[in-house]
Amino acid sequence: MDIESIQKKPPYGAIAVLFIGAFVSILNNTLINIALPSIQREFEIGTATVQWLATGYMLVNGILIPASAFFIQRFTNRSLFITAMSLFSLGTLLALIAPNFGLLLAGRMIQAAGSAIMMPLLMNVMLTAFPVEKRGTAMGFFGLVMIVAPAIGPTLSGYLIQTFSWRALFSVVLPFAILVLVIAIFKLKNITPQQKVHLDFLSLVLSSIAFGGILYGFSSAGDQEVGWGAPQSYVPLVVGTISLIIFVIRQLKMEEPMLEFRVYKHPMFALSSVISIVIAVSMFSGMILTPLYVQEIRGISPLNSGLLMLPGALLMGIMSPITGRLFDKYGARILAVIGITVMTVTTYLFSRLTMDTSITHLVLLYTFRMFGMSMVMMPVMTNGMNQLPMRDNPHGTAINNTLNQVSGAIGTAFMITVMSKRAASAGAELAADAQAKADPNAQLTPEAMEKMQELIGHQAMLDGITHAFFISTIIAAVALVLALFMKRVKPPMEDVKREVKVKTEQVATE
Repeated sequence: MDIESIQKKPPYGAIAVLFIGAFVSILNNTLINIALPSIQREFEIGTATVQWLATGYMLVNGILIPASAFFIQRFTNRSLFITAMSLFSLGTLLALIAPNFGLLLAGRMIQAAGSAIMMPLLMNVMLTAFPVEKRGTAMGFFGLVMIVAPAIGPTLSGYLIQTFSWRALFSVVLPFAILVLVIAIFKLKNITPQQKVHLDFLSLVLSSIAFGGILYGFSSAGDQEVGWGAPQSYVPLVVGTISLIIFVIRQLKMEEPMLEFRVYKHPMFALSSVISIVIAVSMFSGMILTPLYVQEIRGISPLNSGLLMLPGALLMGIMSPITGRLFDKYGARILAVIGITVMTVTTYLFSRLTMDTSITHLVLLYTFRMFGMSMVMMPVMTNGMNQLPMRDNPHGTAINNTLNQVSGAIGTAFMITVMSKRAASAGAELAADAQAKADPNAQLTPEAMEKMQELIGHQAMLDGITHAFFISTIIAAVALVLALFMKRVKPPMEDVKREVKVKTEQVATE
């Protein structure tokens, strides 16, 4: 099927199959974090060991996503999706029946190998199936998948673990994965064009070391028990950074690179990448710090914590298709400026949280922040992708999804570091102040001493959280300045000619 025919009549059925597959894989990834304590207790393993269920999944994604450009160019979307869903289903089954932690971890790794291609593949199909003037609406629905799955994941996970056990997380996902796989085998058609590209093995090795090292390094640095000073943080970061430099140089010298970094010669794509990274780092303040505030300081359970954040996430999902239509009509800049302004203001208000901030105020604040974010991520990314010629779409989607992985790790590490350092200094100051004001002749009971230490700990953590939100406000303001330089791009001439041909044929058939 040629591109002209596809854009005249987009294959909505095939796209729906890809949507459901991507939704299931993203949902699966967001379910596991809340289950880690339960898994740790059942298998009697340490915190560092059980964390590999999340870290290992992230690393496999980080290694395979940069290679997705090659896979998308070389193989049909049908064969890729069926292979990916087969791996994902197999991994889910292994995790469900795992009698020991080793098999559970193997199942998660196989799941990750299947899910890594899902988002780049779906994004590339959307860019192929819809002309530039309709991409905003299409990518808005793509954003719906990216947003709703993570929104319901923690709440669903908390409910299933509280009601059943951690194995229920996999038993819920498996039927949907198998159903999507069966539908794909019988109904999914090829949409994306293929090219006879060849994979450079050295590039794959360099890419794996680079992105794997960077992701693992930042992930370790974001762990409060490890930090930046540990060898398991800085060694992978140094090795990964050196490998990344060599990898980029090699790609720029190759006629047929594994990852085409020359897409950055397109200014709006380059700007959209920078804005996306900056926004992602700021965005993670809300995703990480809000649950910490709600659970650790206010003492709310993980399930109820997820429910408190659910309205904002669902609103963001509802707004995504609407934002897509507005993007098609008005472009990205006005949406991004409004959205980032809302983000900046609400993030600053988060920096004013207190011990007794009302839950209603917190929910409204989080919801408005999500509303602002809904106007930023997809429009910014789509505007950048619109400047690329269609032949570079696989590389653009691979780069965008890789940056999502890396910026997520950076955002987590950065926000945890800022919070921890501020909390430590605030705790020391509060303890010294309490000691200075204490009556030297008074003898505190053990219960009173424990209560005072708890109050100091909570106040110190609150200071750390609000300080991190303030730093996040500054980062969001930087993104706002960058958004002012966005321009509505025109599609490349080769794509314009193709779209003119499509429209001419449509008129002729009417």
